[in-house]
Order: sequence, then C-alpha cells, then structure tokens
Amino acid sequence: MEFEVSYSLENEQQFWDELDEIVSAHCPTHALIDNTLRSYFRFTSSYRGEYLQSEYDMARCSDRLLRSALFGSHGNYVRTQIIYGLLQEEDMNVLHLITTFLLLDGRQNEATFEMMNREGAFPRLLELIQGRRDDDGELHRRLLGLLYEMARIQRLRLEDLRLIDDQFVTYLFQIIEQLSDDVNDPYHYPVIRVLLVLNEQYMVSAHDPGPGEAASEPTTNKVIKLLSLHGSAYKTFGENIILLLNRESETSLQLLILKLLYLLFTTRRTYEYFYTNDLRVLVDVIIRNLLDLPEDVSALRHTYLRVLYPLLAHTQLAAAPHYKRDELLRLLHMLSRARSAHFAPVDETTARLVERCLKVPWLGEPDATAPESPARRALGISLGGAAVESSLSVVEVAAMSEKPGVLTRSRHAGDGNGR
Repeated sequence: MEFEVSYSLENEQQFWDELDEIVSAHCPTHALIDNTLRSYFRFTSSYRGEYLQSEYDMARCSDRLLRSALFGSHGNYVRTQIIYGLLQEEDMNVLHLITTFLLLDGRQNEATFEMMNREGAFPRLLELIQGRRDDDGELHRRLLGLLYEMARIQRLRLEDLRLIDDQFVTYLFQIIEQLSDDVNDPYHYPVIRVLLVLNEQYMVSAHDPGPGEAASEPTTNKVIKLLSLHGSAYKTFGENIILLLNRESETSLQLLILKLLYLLFTTRRTYEYFYTNDLRVLVDVIIRNLLDLPEDVSALRHTYLRVLYPLLAHTQLAAAPHYKRDELLRLLHMLSRARSAHFAPVDETTARLVERCLKVPWLGEPDATAPESPARRALGISLGGAAVESSLSVVEVAAMSEKPGVLTRSRHAGDGNGR
C-alpha cells in the first residue's frame, strides 16, 4: 500500500537531509524499490523550483541517488525503472530529474545509454525534443544532450533512423538560425552536436549495414538532403561548425565535424554551401591542427587530409585569388617527407592523401584529377550527378571513431604552447 507523505521544510539543509533519508531506505523487494523511487521523484520535483535551481544542484540530487546503498545494491533495476519513467512521464519537473540522472549515470557507465537504446528511448526523445523547446529551454537542452550521448557511443537501429523526418531536421536547423536564449551557449552547440551525430549514423548505416540491413534501401541522409536543398537558409549552422572545430579538443567531436564537412565538399549541390570567408577560416584551422598533431594521431590526420582535398578542389577556394597557397604547399611537403626534424617517417596512407592534395590544380601540380565515384551510398539520395572522391575514402571517413572524452593531444603540449 502506498502512502502520500507531505513535507514541511524550513531550509535547504532539511531538503538534503530528507533526500538522504529517502534514498537510504532498505528495499529488499522490487515493490519497495518502486515506492522509494516514487518518493524520490515526488519529493525532488516538488522542491525543484526552490532548492534545485542550478545545474549543480540537479547533478548533486542525482548523485545522491547514484551513491546510495539502494543504487549500489539494485543499480540495474533502478536504472531500468528510470528509463521507463523517461518513456512514460509527462511532468516537466520529473523529466528534468530523469534526464539529469540518465546523463550523469550514462557518462559514468555507457551501459545506461545502451539500455536506453534497447528499451526504445530514441523515438521518445525525438517526440520530447520536438514538443518541449517552447515550454522549457533547459529541459530541451538536456533532452538534446541525452540523444547525442546515446547516439554517439553506439549505432542506432535502422528503424529508428527512419523515424527521423524532414520536419525534425528542419526544426533543428531553424533553432540554430534563431538567437540563443542561453548566455552560456550562444551557438546552439547541443543542437549542432545532434545534427553531427545523426549525420554519422547515416554514414555508418550506409557503409556498414547491420545484420539484416544489407538488402535494405539506404536511408536518406536527411542532414545532407536538407542542406543540399535549402542550404542558403541555414548558413549559421555552417559558420558555427567551423567555430566549433576551431575550439574543440575532443577527438570524437572533431571527427563528427570532419565527417559532415567531407560529405558537404563531395556533394555537388553543397560545394558552395559555406561563405568564402568561412572556408578561409577552415583552411587556417586545418593547417594549424595538422601541424599540431603528434605523429601517432594518424586517424585524425588522415581524416583532415581527406577533407582538405575536396575543400580545395571543389569549393570557391578553387577560384583566384588562391588562399594560403604557399602555406598549404609547405604543409603538404612537410607531411610527405620521410624524415625531418618535426615528423616521424610518413605512413603510406598519409603519403597517398598528401599526394592527392598536391594534385589540386591551383596548388601548381599538373595532371590534377580526382577519383570519381558517386556518393549516393553515403547520402542515400540522388543529387543529380554529385561528384565525389573514391568510394573507399567515403567508407574510411565513415569508419573513423574515437571514444567520447578523449582529448586530442598537442605536439607542443609539453612546451607551454599547447592548445
């Protein structure tokens, strides 16, 4: 039998003391655990506006449950019940607490995000993200964070990817075009990260079909499709992903950005999606980052070089005046040397990718021809004869990955000049 309990608190310390008492309850059965979880969410949601106003307080509240004896003894069951709460709950205060808990738990234990995927959280997150922004911007950001974290550590099911429609992706692009209501996030990075990870999911699905998916029609990459059809309406997104690449030190997020850039620069209808000045900034970022990468960070180096070729060959940068021609030639020749004071022996893939870049006509190399093979498999749509690099490069770019949280080391990290 469940009893309604009323609380009368005089100060914040009483709130935390009462919360500790709730999560310290001895619960040998699932029914008692369920009652305790209901008490936890009822109590905390009742005082969210009074004692849980900051991100820190919300995280502290979730941490109390994560560190409790209840969670220590029955963590998997508690986690499952909270995921079920995400699937069913409509109260915004409770959803705040659920999303905060799942983000905190999942970042410590990826099995949480895997369980969310198995239990069908992706369609629910799509629904909540589309319906909650105007009601509660803070909750909207947490929901975006959950979708991003869940999607970047595992491949999504094909049936889930197919739930993403043009309207949802358009909605995300339109948010980025609006002024942010968060002074700490003027660039809508939570929204951008979701678009980046969805693009990666489309690429992986196209080039590495899961069991039973090989015979299926490739799913249309809605991110590339909408930028191909309406890119001029979403220029802010392009500006912001270059800003993000310029500042980002997490390797996995750099790879997500580079994967999208690769498709944009190898799809004819998005060759000129970016403003010319933004492309010049991107060249500067790529030169700096390639010079700064340690020798052993080969996967990221290869991906930068795979993006560099179509950036120089297919975009407005191919037209005079040619930006940073001498600096690019110095960089490429430096990267191609077998040995130098700065670089270890060059690996075969780096040498091949550098050679391809040197064949860009305006860099001064004759016989500049790029391998031709349509990227239809990467995009899942027909764009009227889109020219691309080799299909092998598309597969290799799609396959590049790094564990979340791993930071890209700087060649100069030890001399005080690192990023």
